[in-house]
Amino acid sequence: MKKSILALPIALTLIACTQANQTIQVQQSIKVTESDIKFSADSALQYVIDQTAFGPRVPSSTSHAQCLSYLEEKLKSFGAEVTIQEGEGTSFESKTLPVRNIIAQINKPKANRVILCSHWDSRPFADQDADSQYHNTPIDGANDGASGVGILLEIARQLQQHKADIGVDIILFDTEDYGTPQHIKPEKYVPDSWCLGSQYWGKSTLGKNNQARYAILLDMVGAAGAQFYQEHYSKSTAPNVVNKVWRAAKEIGYGSYFVDDEGGYITDDHYYVNKLTQIPCIDIIQYDPQTQSGFYQHWHTHNDVADNIDRATLEAVGRTLLYVIYNE
Repeated sequence: MKKSILALPIALTLIACTQANQTIQVQQSIKVTESDIKFSADSALQYVIDQTAFGPRVPSSTSHAQCLSYLEEKLKSFGAEVTIQEGEGTSFESKTLPVRNIIAQINKPKANRVILCSHWDSRPFADQDADSQYHNTPIDGANDGASGVGILLEIARQLQQHKADIGVDIILFDTEDYGTPQHIKPEKYVPDSWCLGSQYWGKSTLGKNNQARYAILLDMVGAAGAQFYQEHYSKSTAPNVVNKVWRAAKEIGYGSYFVDDEGGYITDDHYYVNKLTQIPCIDIIQYDPQTQSGFYQHWHTHNDVADNIDRATLEAVGRTLLYVIYNE
């Protein structure tokens, strides 16, 4: 996943402060304060553990089918109207792969809607593992996939208990992480071999007819000490949404997680949501300038396990999103 990340120079711009006696006007009134937001990091973590307990969620596997049923039933239990979108995509090997997107609508009658999304499959290759003998083996994908889904399940649970004024579509994209591995050279290049689920959704009637105002993608959002820089494609296509989310995080005390700097360009599900549906979509994804890839240190390795997921990070992301939703 995270097919590519192109690091960009980080420019720090200092803006002169306004005069001390100048009053800064808040354009949007706050409906819900920070103290009103309920989010259980323990529940979100348990949802991550539950997903990984099935084993790697590789399309066509038994673990994938079992996790699909689990996620469908969980979302239904939280009062969402759930649709399983079934389709197909083409792998880097020119192999036909099944796609099972999970679409959960909350407050369905509401015309004013936003999308929250993540991918729920896991990588069939540990192609970044230090030990090459594991490169053809699937990973748990606790952070890379399951962390975003865990947060969205907890958000769905909270929205059942504490209603929002808007409608929310939670979309769990499938077959995101089956892209070309670095250790395999396919006979021919297959373009767009990543993010098959979001591509299928975006080209379908369900995607093209969706009238959401904007969308927020979560990916690798559970590591201890994670920082979320402002991804370049998100900033260029949906700057208002980036500003909304990063401002919200700062307002409720999570500015250390949501950094006011650019992290690079990433081809992820948000790219296809925006390109195929014109719904402005941003990507909240960990950027780590200390790693060669720029991603989470255990990205696409067998160390991407539930033991490395941090409650505090799950809470920072989940509470920020709920703050945004409740104040729309």
